[in-house]
Amino acid sequence: MGELRILIADDHEIVRRGISELLRVHDGWRVCGEAADGRAAVEQVKRLQPDIVILDIGMPNLNGLDATRQILHHNPLQRVLILTLIESEQVVLEVLNAGARGYLSKSEAAKDLVSAVESLEQNRSYFNSRVAQIVLNSCLNRSTRLPKSLPEPILTSREREVLQLIAEGKSTKDVAVALNLSVKTAETHRGNLMRKLDLHSITALVLYAIRNNIIQVPASSAQAACEENASASASSSTETVRSKNRSKHCASAEPDA
Repeated sequence: MGELRILIADDHEIVRRGISELLRVHDGWRVCGEAADGRAAVEQVKRLQPDIVILDIGMPNLNGLDATRQILHHNPLQRVLILTLIESEQVVLEVLNAGARGYLSKSEAAKDLVSAVESLEQNRSYFNSRVAQIVLNSCLNRSTRLPKSLPEPILTSREREVLQLIAEGKSTKDVAVALNLSVKTAETHRGNLMRKLDLHSITALVLYAIRNNIIQVPASSAQAACEENASASASSSTETVRSKNRSKHCASAEPDA
């Protein structure tokens, strides 16, 4: 068996170093490249063609899930292992739907990373017992769940990229530069996003991105975004009521003809 070439993508250098050290002690494995965000990871995979790609799920510019989708679009046989701090059912199912072959919690990477890479090396999937139970429970419960009255809007790959950049605080010009678009095209994508999602502020877009794991933020920041969005909605509702009251007052004050 030849050398196993592995690419690591994580936005924290210390994490990449730690993963590299864990992998380098294994004979026949070599870290062939590193990337600090999802977009760089996609380009590195195209250029280096590694055997296995290890992706952090919460990277800037392009998250691990969308990076996985783009990588597999170019090479459906690429083996991808996702690292994450979250073990919710929603995230597990999104990882599976994106096409990743493995899912590993960062809290267990020190003891399980080598086993996970060995599984992918042998063309097997890797999920720990807790994640396997989440998948099993989801399958068992799926038939009993009530369908949603309104399906979630389906965003294109480009729209998800634009949404992530906006949620990370990028201006329209920054989005255009990052995606090699004109400013007008970037503005059009933003408008389409807000119309499709029926959202009316940047804060609402950020909240949507957090809830759908397009970006990951500390819980305190997520709570602040929720409160700001609720406050903005309340203010908007109050202003609407005031406007209606003013209209009624004006109408009643008009003299009879």
